[in-house]
Amino acid sequence: MKKLLILAYDFPPYVSVGGLRPYSWYKYMHEFGIFPVVVTRQWSNKYGNHLDYIAPGESNDVIIEESEKGIIIRAPYKPTLANRLMLRYGENRFKFLRKIITGWYEFVQWFLPVGTKYSIYKAAKEYLKSNKVDCIIATGEPFILFKYALKLGKKTKIPIIIDYRDLWSYSLSRNKNIFFKNLNIRFELRILKSCLLVSAVSEFLLEKIKDVYKINNSIVITNGYDEELLTDHKNIVITDPSKLILTFVGSIYAWHPLRSVLSVLKEFKVFCESLDIKFELHFYGTNKNKEIVEYCSDNILVLNENIYLHSKLKNDILFKEMLKTDLLLLFNDFLISGTKIYDYLATKKKIILCYDSDRFGDIMSGPYGNKVGIEEYANLQKNIILETTSGIIVTDPEDLFKNLKALLKEKIENGVIKSETTNIEKYSRRYQTSLLAKKILGLIQ
Repeated sequence: MKKLLILAYDFPPYVSVGGLRPYSWYKYMHEFGIFPVVVTRQWSNKYGNHLDYIAPGESNDVIIEESEKGIIIRAPYKPTLANRLMLRYGENRFKFLRKIITGWYEFVQWFLPVGTKYSIYKAAKEYLKSNKVDCIIATGEPFILFKYALKLGKKTKIPIIIDYRDLWSYSLSRNKNIFFKNLNIRFELRILKSCLLVSAVSEFLLEKIKDVYKINNSIVITNGYDEELLTDHKNIVITDPSKLILTFVGSIYAWHPLRSVLSVLKEFKVFCESLDIKFELHFYGTNKNKEIVEYCSDNILVLNENIYLHSKLKNDILFKEMLKTDLLLLFNDFLISGTKIYDYLATKKKIILCYDSDRFGDIMSGPYGNKVGIEEYANLQKNIILETTSGIIVTDPEDLFKNLKALLKEKIENGVIKSETTNIEKYSRRYQTSLLAKKILGLIQ
């Protein structure tokens, strides 16, 4: 069995979509002839919110966990001064000082052995002193892990793989400063010249990278759903016919039509009450709670009566809650498939995609720039929904209201909203891991 060293910053128990990708490699690689060794940082999950990202680890020593699936090496994590100030005094104090300190580390880490990610490099280097691996893969961001993979590969003459979850040098949101952009381009070019394989979460992302850099070997490994979760919770059903529940999971971005949808739901709530049906909208792990609360205070949607805000949950717990809903709300990201759509598919609950146009949300000026992209990849979520017959593509607010009324009627008449989801197997994380494993074995053998 070949051995793969995985450098991953985000990793369970930390709750993030980025951590689920390398976790699936750890979970399934051994089934396809590869023994995974994950090097990550220690996560304490002390706060249950965004502060967990900067909270100190549980030990000053490296923690090693071994199982039949693989090995997890958890490197110590010590917050920077900026993070310690935030943990002690809150988010509103020392903002400018924290920004300077954070910027200094983000720059200097490329030249000196400093920063919160360096402990991952040290732990990996120590492991390689007495253990042989056949390949190294780093998943980013943080993209400093790409440099660490290159450095480790050169020292040990081990081939490296670079896995993109997002753009690096040519991300408009990440590289507004021309000096840092040019610096990132320089590092990215050097790393890509030396890697065995480039993997990416979508065809669009891979094509954007290929537009700039010459790449010999590449593969698309999409995110996906964990099929074991569906097996574990398959008996959960909705039993309350007097209630319609709509659920949204994950982050909300500036180009998402949040207020437009909330405005429609305000009217839909009144319609539900006229039929003696209660309407609930649940948000899980969103980053826009303040905006939602402000909207509720100015409108007739009532917090904790119609709208419920939930903190981030572990993936298995979240999936269980999603199975209790009637409908799943998804905002259209056009050029980005994201991660949540795959978990949505696994629930086999009907998906409501808003909207089939960027007229109500400025998506095209999001992370990939204004009206930029390859036309064939401009409707990734829409195409997945159509392929799997898993939901409704809503064109505008009026169409949203019309479809909600029809779905409510179906719930009243049948007690449940029927799912027609099919052909989702290729979107499981196990299947996607099998594709990556097959590609790696073909290259290193």
